Order: sequence, then C-alpha cells, then structure tokens
Amino acid sequence: MAVDYTVIVVYLAGMLGMGWWGMRRAKSKSEFLVAGRRLGPTMYSGTMAAIVLGGASTIGGVGLGYKYGLSGAWMVFTIGLGLLALSVFFSARIARLKVYTVSEMLDLRYGGRAGVISGIVMWAYTLMLAVTSTIAYATIFDVLFDLNRTVAIVLGGAIVVAYSTLGGMWSITLTDMVQFVVKTIGVLLLLLPIAVVKAGGFSGMRAELPTSYFDPLGIGGETIFTYVLIYTFGMLIGQDIWQRVFTARSDRTARLGGTVAGTYCLVYALAGAVIGTAAKVLYPDLGSADDAFATIVKDELPIGVRGLVLAAALAAVMSTSSGALIACATVANNDIWSRLRGAVRRDGGAHDEVRGNRAFILIMGIAVIGTAIALNNVVEALTVAYNLLVGGLLVPILGGLLWKRGTAQGALASVIVGGLAVIGLMAGYGILANEPVYYGLLASLAAYLAVSLATRPTDESVLAVWRERLAGRSPELAPEPVPAHQ
Repeated sequence: MAVDYTVIVVYLAGMLGMGWWGMRRAKSKSEFLVAGRRLGPTMYSGTMAAIVLGGASTIGGVGLGYKYGLSGAWMVFTIGLGLLALSVFFSARIARLKVYTVSEMLDLRYGGRAGVISGIVMWAYTLMLAVTSTIAYATIFDVLFDLNRTVAIVLGGAIVVAYSTLGGMWSITLTDMVQFVVKTIGVLLLLLPIAVVKAGGFSGMRAELPTSYFDPLGIGGETIFTYVLIYTFGMLIGQDIWQRVFTARSDRTARLGGTVAGTYCLVYALAGAVIGTAAKVLYPDLGSADDAFATIVKDELPIGVRGLVLAAALAAVMSTSSGALIACATVANNDIWSRLRGAVRRDGGAHDEVRGNRAFILIMGIAVIGTAIALNNVVEALTVAYNLLVGGLLVPILGGLLWKRGTAQGALASVIVGGLAVIGLMAGYGILANEPVYYGLLASLAAYLAVSLATRPTDESVLAVWRERLAGRSPELAPEPVPAHQ
C-alpha cells in the first residue's frame, strides 16, 4: 500500500498548496467569494461538474448500481438534468445579476423583504450538505488508513476547511479543477473498464444477474419522479450551485460551460451504475450496497491505480464539501449575520470583507466537522436539507424569475408555508417519505399565488432595477479592477 499512500498524501498536500496560492490571489470580496467573476469555459465546466458530483454521486451512485443495476443511474442522472436546465434556461440571467447569494436575488426582485428568512432556509440546506459530504471521509480514510470515524472526519474536514479558508473561491476553483481531472481519470478511464472486464464483460454480467438489472426503469417510477423533484429542481436553486454560476465571466460561459458540465454528469451517472452492476457480479453478498465502491477498488485494482481511484473518491467528496462550505459561510455572513446586526458594508473595506468571510468559513467549517462527528444518519440529514430547499425556496425563486405579478408578501408566505408544511409532513409521514416534498411544494405554490394576487403588485421602480440587472446594464455592475499583482 506504500505507493497508494504516496499518491494520496501527494494529492492532499497539493490541495493545501493550492489553498496557499489562492490566498495570494483573493484580495477583494469578489475575488474571495466568486473568483472575481472571471472564469472561462474550461475552468467553469470543470469546477461546476466537480461540485455537483460528490461522494453521494460517486460512492452512492455505485451503491445504487449494485442494488438496482443500470437504473441506479437515475439519481445522478437527475442531477445532470437539473444542471442542464439551469444552464440552458436560467444561468445567463443569474450571472448578469452580479449578486453573491440567492437571498440577495430575492431581495432585488421583491424589494428587500425576504432575505433573512430565505437565508436561514438556505443556510440550513448548505450546512447539512457540507455535513453529509464531510461524513463521507470516514468511509474513504477507513479504506486507506484504517482510521476510526472521528479521526477520519477531522482529517478530511480540516484539509478542506484549511484551503477554503485561505483562498476562498479561488482556492476551491483550483482544487476543483484538479479534482475534476482526478475523478475523470480514476472513475471513467480506469475503474469503469477494469470493473467491466473483471465482471466478464457485459455479456457475463447479463448472464449472472436478473433481467431487472438491465431495465432502465427498474428502480421504479415513483423513485425517479422523487429524484427529479428533489435533485433536478434542487440544482436550479441551491446557493452552492448559484455561487459557481456567479463565477462565470460571461453569459456564454455560464450557458455553454454549464451545458458541458451537465452532459458530463449524465455520463458519470451511467458509469457509476455500470461499476455497481459489475460489483454485484463480483461480490453478490455485500452487507451494504454503499460498500461496493470501496470493495471493488480495494480488491480488484492494481497498486498505484488503487491509490488514484481512491484519490478520485476523495476528490469527489472534497469538491462538494468545499463548495457547500463556502456557500454556507457566504449565506451566514452576508444574508444572516450582516442583516441582523444592521451593518451591511456597501463601500470600501475590501480587506475587511475578505477577513470577515474568511472567519465565517473557519467558524462554519468547525461547526460542520463537529456536526458530522455527532450525526449518524446521513440519508435522513440530506433528505431534510433538500426537502426544506425545494419545499421552501423553489417557488419564490422560479416565480421571481418567471412571473412579474409575484410580490414580496407572496414570496415570504411561500417560504414560511412551504417550509413549515415540509417540517410538519416529515414529522407525520417520516423523514424519508415522498409526501412531505410533494405536498410541501404544492402548499408553497398555493401560498405564493394566493398572497401575490391578494396584495399590491411589486413597485414598478423595483421591477425597473430588476430588469436592468437582468439585462446586465446597471452602471454599478462594472467589473472590479484587477489587482496589480495579477
């Protein structure tokens, strides 16, 4: 295992080195939170694919393939569909807004009344997303170094917190590009063909497994519909995803780069399901489907390659974890803390703003590590996060983008009614039930329509500013000057 250990250690050291480099570049709020809004198509595509394809997509995607066969691809496939929909229909408008958070978009569209409540919902979502990603370190480091759960979470979490705190979005962008390359080589180019060959090729897999493993709808129509509702729509409104859209240097970059990333996700989804199906042939009696990835890597891959593929799994987890962490810290600082203390900085103080956001990443990172150590049920935590996100924020966000008649009162009612409905229904039906997000979303929509139609339309001056921002014509949105050291 010495060669494998060396590969992993070099990879982790490289992540910290890029954090240090990013610190030298991030000298303003824009540079620190959204990489100066200057990413081109290549870096944008790679980092967007990296953040949406995390541990759940890699380890969980292979596990679904182990359990259901090719139809296990649907979870990651719906993530790709959501990213494609975001990129084609909304990304250009989102990028032109030149904001930092989803709540800032809601304030801009509705007149500044929905920020704190929507910020709390978004903060809860990004926190739990970061927590569930951080827990995944326990699985990977257990395979690598036979570490206990707490030490593994602290080790992996500390590295992510360190490079994210140092350089913000620049560090995360650079590390995500490396992680994208490592995942592509490790999962698509190495593990996929090796797993298929070891399982006797597709003909051998068909001979060994039930026909249901090769049915594209074998996982069940209701499950697929729920995946679409939670993950496809979740991709449209998550702060972690929007914050990457804000890094694009142009509308074209956001649209085309996101389309490439979404297409990559579809390929990755199918690859994970095929690897899981192959693992079912090789190891038909595993105690847990989620052990399929680690088992096939540990037992079937040669020395060196095994280290690279485990680094790919680590890359998948780290990219999602770091993206969720900076999103969580950005929302906590800009949408909650700054508003509650009534001291939002509007001018100057770039270094102070960087210092403040850096402090919030560190604080949120420590909170994430502590919560990850204490939490046991990852699936339930992630389900709560996505249910709150979709049930509470989908309607007011898409309504603001698509319906002129939506009002601030309607948006606020939608967030409150949808969020409370989801929480109440989860208590009644169970956290993992499908009904909470179904009925919560309907309640949110009903409240938004009824209250918006019953209240005065949004002031025309607010809508005029909104239209100018959507068109990218607002004079205060000129790009920040590039620091002399660049």
